[in-house]
Amino acid sequence: MALAASPSHLHLLQLSGHSPSPAAHYLLLASPWPNSTSISLKSSQIHLSPVALKVASKITCSARSSTEEDSLSDSDSLAADNEGGEEGREDKKLQHQSSAVATQRSAVSSGDFLSLGIREPVYEVVEIKFDGKVSIRKINRRQLLKSSGLRPRDIRSVDPSLFLTNSMPSLLVREHAILLNLGSLRAIAMQERVLIFDYNCKGGKAFIDVLLPRLNPKNMNGGPCMPFELEVVEAALLSRIQRLEQRLMDLEPRVQALLEVLPNRLTGDILEQLRISKQTLVELGSRAGALGQMLLDLLEDPHEIRRICIMGRDCTLRKGNDDMECSVPSEKQIAEEEEEEIEMLLENYLQRCESCHGHAERLLDSAKEMEDSIAVNLRCR
Repeated sequence: MALAASPSHLHLLQLSGHSPSPAAHYLLLASPWPNSTSISLKSSQIHLSPVALKVASKITCSARSSTEEDSLSDSDSLAADNEGGEEGREDKKLQHQSSAVATQRSAVSSGDFLSLGIREPVYEVVEIKFDGKVSIRKINRRQLLKSSGLRPRDIRSVDPSLFLTNSMPSLLVREHAILLNLGSLRAIAMQERVLIFDYNCKGGKAFIDVLLPRLNPKNMNGGPCMPFELEVVEAALLSRIQRLEQRLMDLEPRVQALLEVLPNRLTGDILEQLRISKQTLVELGSRAGALGQMLLDLLEDPHEIRRICIMGRDCTLRKGNDDMECSVPSEKQIAEEEEEEIEMLLENYLQRCESCHGHAERLLDSAKEMEDSIAVNLRCR
């Protein structure tokens, strides 16, 4: 088979073909471009099919035999299979590399997680038992929760690391423990022992100094008359209020002396002492008021008081009216008597808190009046 085209507009394309039959037919293909020579195709007795080829942005029509088409299709399929196989191998190689990188990254990240893992907090506490024995021990959070029957969220109120976020006083009653947060005093009171956090601070030392004499049988005529956890609660309230009262007693003479000197003696030193005294009075009044509000809320919630009374006893509170139900009638009577004692105890310390808060407010008002008087004198001058 031969194909000829004019060299002016068509590119030369020569195809050779052999046919077993001598008979031949002629096929004339016209060129699409003007002024071009026709294409003469001589072929044997075979089926012809036109094929469009794009060469240098021009289209040329040619003919292929069925045999050549089969061979070309086979070669194309083999080439496609080879290309597909190569692409598959490349994809598998890329997937293997990506999986290896991902495994390496996960191993690095897991190593970093292990190296940067948060350790379980360990608390160093002072343990005081009901017989007055004192010991220092270290206990982690898991052991603390297991031994006290508390939940992780309960520990937040006494955790020393959260001192700034949990500065408000609180007294939380749980089934087997009472959590105390009174300023710098953080403690957990249970039936036979109490755990004190930050025992070297002023609040912890004052609490220990108040609690230990109360646990001495010689000082209590045969032992404490109340359960151990109530002794701990009263010692904590007593130590806290005594500290507030003592600071107020130390501050009152200085404020009175400043009020007598002013406004006749206006010096920088005197005015600075007045400013510091006012700041201390504001702090004392705020702390006494917060403690009094906590006691008032506790007094207005009989459910919490009865939960303190039934601690350590085979008693439950009936839902709806909070009536106590005990398996032993004598325990119910004792719990009711303790309820009255707890209310009287809380009422007593509430009155002392209100007295301390009121005294601090009166001294603060006197200091503010003195500042107003000084301002008037300065305007007159």
